[in-house]
Amino acid sequence: MKKGCYSDVNLDDLILRDHLASDRTMLANERTLLAYIRTSLTLLAAGVTVAKFFGAKPFYYYAGWTLCILGVVFLIWGIFSFRKMHLELRKIKAKD
Repeated sequence: MKKGCYSDVNLDDLILRDHLASDRTMLANERTLLAYIRTSLTLLAAGVTVAKFFGAKPFYYYAGWTLCILGVVFLIWGIFSFRKMHLELRKIKAKD
């Protein structure tokens, strides 16, 4: 089984700076999730716009819906990535 990226941290030696770094990491993880959400919404909006306004030609229709699918994929990927890191950070916080 794959070890987590924080599995080698000795929790007894943590000082205030390390706790603050952990909090910054959690906030950075949330900002990353928001960036994924923003990107996926942009791809969805661009996809619907291309498909609806330029959809008279088949290329634009399929390109627009491909952008929509990419938007959903980015959203799922971002949620999965956030959840994975969040669980790993929560394990560290629970051991404190």
